[in-house]
Amino acid sequence: MNISTNITIFGGTGDLTFRKLLPALYTMFLAGKLPAGSRIVAVGRRDYSDGAYRVLAEDWVKRFSRLPYTEERFADFAQRLVYFRMDLSNQTDYGRLDAFFAQDTVENHLFYLAVAPRYFAVITEGLKRVRGARAGKVMLEKPFGESLDAARTLNEELEGYFGPERIYRIDHYLGKEMVRNIQAIRFANPIFTDVWNARSIEAVQISALEEVGVETRGGYYDASGALKDMVQNHLFQILSIVAMERPGELSSAQMHTGQLDVLRALRPPKEYDICDTLVLGQYEGYREEPLVAADSATETFAAMRLFIDNGRWRGTPFYIRTGKKTGVRQMEVSIVFRAPRPGVEPNILIIKIQPTEGVYLQFNIKRPGDTDDLIPAKMDFCQNCNLIHQLNTPEAYERLITACIAGERFWFSQWDQIELSWNYIEGLKRRHREAGLPVLPYAPGSRGPDAAQTLLGRTGRRWYE
Repeated sequence: MNISTNITIFGGTGDLTFRKLLPALYTMFLAGKLPAGSRIVAVGRRDYSDGAYRVLAEDWVKRFSRLPYTEERFADFAQRLVYFRMDLSNQTDYGRLDAFFAQDTVENHLFYLAVAPRYFAVITEGLKRVRGARAGKVMLEKPFGESLDAARTLNEELEGYFGPERIYRIDHYLGKEMVRNIQAIRFANPIFTDVWNARSIEAVQISALEEVGVETRGGYYDASGALKDMVQNHLFQILSIVAMERPGELSSAQMHTGQLDVLRALRPPKEYDICDTLVLGQYEGYREEPLVAADSATETFAAMRLFIDNGRWRGTPFYIRTGKKTGVRQMEVSIVFRAPRPGVEPNILIIKIQPTEGVYLQFNIKRPGDTDDLIPAKMDFCQNCNLIHQLNTPEAYERLITACIAGERFWFSQWDQIELSWNYIEGLKRRHREAGLPVLPYAPGSRGPDAAQTLLGRTGRRWYE
């Protein structure tokens, strides 16, 4: 049989595969975005037949597919889905995988590493036993390593075998509709394009809050924390997209260069008064979570005040906050413009990323009646409140898998961005540690430690919620 595109998922029985990848692939199939003649091979250690695995997959697709599930359409999709049992750590099993692939003619390979980073190098070594694998594409989930040194070693091994142009590093936030919309809002609207600078913008706030705690991820999270889990990848990516210069053309190379220029222009950690720059917190009860150390000092909340020292942004603070168990699920970017005069509310543009997708704009009008007082007016556009928009908007994983198949690298993280961000965050953490600053407790359901609000309060503003 001729297989046009063989998508192999290492970690085929994991939560990511069931909740995100299989529903995304099913939706791609319904939308005609899965290449004709393609096959999905789920790899795992559990003892499933193809039929048993398909029954299991069907339940998850029913629950999480963006487009409607039907038995008939899933049956068509399931014909492309097979299960291969192997031990990822056993190198001889890759010989069996090679023999399995050799039963058919495979034109293109896509390997999705939906596993912990400690398996990345093991899988790379094993794929050297699989004919044609070197010419395939590889999709990696974050984190891209357990430490910066480990990540560098891993990157060298991956790029040494596959080449940098065949490695697609997933940051699923870059596939979200409103993250991709930031540039359209900024560059397609002159009312924003010409004032997107420090002269007109008082502050930029990037907020990513979660209602839940660490749940079943205590082992992973306790070794990473909020800075590594959210800031150095997702939120720095968003910051660089918000702050970058307008690219001459919308290409992956120019997008990448623009983001990199922003990260390089961030004021170095050594030049900050760390007490006025970084606040770390841990929600009360975190140490009682499964797989979390009883004396853990891992942060579950981080707030920071950073500056970009270039011509466009010099003097405008960029605030980032992220945390678990904050009583709300919210990700958004707030652009707070400078007030025209004291006593007048600033214009505020909020780009809502999740769970609501949309745009909020606050501006000033005259109060109705015989008065010259000014009052704020509000316009609030909710994109995903419209069912048609929901059905027509791909989920992040649909977008990113589709882009990888097509060879589009536009919305994928590049290694030099990852390394630069990682170095920067490590520098801030080191300054915080050397200053003897504590990881502050905060009550579940609150917006983090009081010191986080104080940090923002230095500008006389609040978080716009």
